[in-house]
Amino acid sequence: MDERPTILVADDDEHILELVSLYLRKSGYTVATARDGDEALARERELRPNLLVLDVMMPGPDGLQICRTLRQRGDVPIVLLTARTSDIDKVAGLRLGADDYITKPFNPDELVARIEAVLRRAHHTGGPKPRQRLNVGDLEIDPAGRIANVGGKALTLTPREFDLLATLAGFPGVVLGREQLLDLVWGTSFYAVRTVDVHVARLRDKLQGSRLRIDTVWGTGYRLVPEPPV
Repeated sequence: MDERPTILVADDDEHILELVSLYLRKSGYTVATARDGDEALARERELRPNLLVLDVMMPGPDGLQICRTLRQRGDVPIVLLTARTSDIDKVAGLRLGADDYITKPFNPDELVARIEAVLRRAHHTGGPKPRQRLNVGDLEIDPAGRIANVGGKALTLTPREFDLLATLAGFPGVVLGREQLLDLVWGTSFYAVRTVDVHVARLRDKLQGSRLRIDTVWGTGYRLVPEPPV
């Protein structure tokens, strides 16, 4: 029986799949691959790998969506792999539960070293730490339980409203563009930006009476701003 750790690598770039698989196998890992998000989720359910390497921008559910999905049901270690260099994209991935983040182009030896470090931490701690609660003004969000309270009272939110509020709360005072929110919350920029506007309007209604406001930054996007106590 093969007891080597299994790594699932999901990326739509065939060259990257081959390169990462080669270096991981040379380092003693069993490697499985997927070329889009749907295949990655199917293979994760089938294989229960010890760690996943996920491309943020692959077709189907992207790396951020898959990270969010897997964190709702378990603690498998996740390393995100992407061409993006934006700090907000990196922090968003980590807030969604990723254990590490590496940008393309990358040194394969560095990727293997990061994977080894994540696996050591997971083994030493018995698994990744639960995601911490977010507190902004009188808003408290429990990402793991998907519970949001304002002033101690539970908010009734749709799944998408919860994800949008949690994303805004992860960057209080920071302007997030509509396209950026589409990507972080919906996992794609396929939807019209009007989708974001509609959900923000609904959140504003539900946040009435709280010490929070969602500002519109015209031509750019939105930011969540805590107001000081009266």
